[in-house]
Amino acid sequence: MMTNHNNQTEDDLFSCNIPSVVGYHYFAVLWGCAVTIIGTPGNLMTILAFVIDPHLRTRFNVLIVNLALVDLLYCTILQPISVDSYLHLEWRTGQLCCRIFGLLFFLFNCVSIITLCLIAGGRYLMVAKRAVFDRVYSDLGLSLLIMSAWALGLSSLGPLWPGYEFDPMLCVCSIHQKTYHPYPTILLFFYFFVGLGCVGTFYFLIYRRVRIASLALLRYRFSRRSSRKKPASSTKDTNDSGVESSMANTCSCEMSSQAELAPTIDEFNCEKSSQSTHSSATAESATKSPPDIVTTSPSPTPAPTNAASSSHCTASGDDNEMKRVTHMCLAVFLCFVVCFVPYLLINIVDQHNRGPRVLHMFCLNLTWLNSCINPVLYAVMNRQFQQAYHVLLTRAAAPFTCLWNLKRQFC
Repeated sequence: MMTNHNNQTEDDLFSCNIPSVVGYHYFAVLWGCAVTIIGTPGNLMTILAFVIDPHLRTRFNVLIVNLALVDLLYCTILQPISVDSYLHLEWRTGQLCCRIFGLLFFLFNCVSIITLCLIAGGRYLMVAKRAVFDRVYSDLGLSLLIMSAWALGLSSLGPLWPGYEFDPMLCVCSIHQKTYHPYPTILLFFYFFVGLGCVGTFYFLIYRRVRIASLALLRYRFSRRSSRKKPASSTKDTNDSGVESSMANTCSCEMSSQAELAPTIDEFNCEKSSQSTHSSATAESATKSPPDIVTTSPSPTPAPTNAASSSHCTASGDDNEMKRVTHMCLAVFLCFVVCFVPYLLINIVDQHNRGPRVLHMFCLNLTWLNSCINPVLYAVMNRQFQQAYHVLLTRAAAPFTCLWNLKRQFC
């Protein structure tokens, strides 16, 4: 058995077994198992949903898949090792695995932060400068951005390779900050404070632009209600109505350009409703007018009304889809912040490890939640992911359903 200059055995160097954490480690093991059980199939379903559903294969969702891939790797590789460490209250896989674990742990978190920045930046460009979004977030551009995210994380964390050591305060391998001070502190500030600060700034700018567009649309609707009270035969009113309609179309075009080009269920229902309205109006007019009378000037009212209704429904569907997707991305960002802020604060406030060890462990264990919560947010806040998950679960349960039906028939 090897010893170091402090007369500590190798088992002591990789042990976190002290009386104050004996009772807590059971909770940590159950917590880690739940994260693995929920996160592994959840993130795998997100990737498969992107593959099987053509409506989800958009440029923006490529970043969602990259985020799901990071979480899937964490749940399948790192989380079981963490659970084993907490179960036995010691690191049992050796120094090399300890360094690999520490490198991958921080690499996955850094890539997640960079991906969140790319998602928020993409949403802002889609709202503010669609032409720039189409150029930067093209197929080639997305591939370069994703590869750059992994390369940046690996190149910034690779030099710390000898500094990944077992931390008894966390019962996992982490960066030994005193050895490479202040480089780990600089990385912490750059990724978490600057990176997450940029994400928050992008979402604030999105909120401002959407708020301005919503107020403009409300003013247009108010002016439209006022114009309906005026006589329709007035030329001045007609000109005013044309100006208001032009402004509404401008607002609608600006807001609808914020959405993805993939069709949505709301748009389909609106178009179907417009077609039904147009068909019923045509049938009614044909019934009321005698067949032997030929009208010399057909009424132009139904066609513009239906066209405006269809345009309004399409814009409304795009706006609603844009808001839902943006809210989903904002929820993913907020969950990441909630999961990691306690871990960051405890490392900043208690740099000399004088606080309770259980508190350090709990703040680290809270970060585990981030790797399994995103699929739940997608299922709750995105209709297309809901449908894709339902299809995947139905296909996965089909053999068992078939066996159950055969059993009932023979019994």
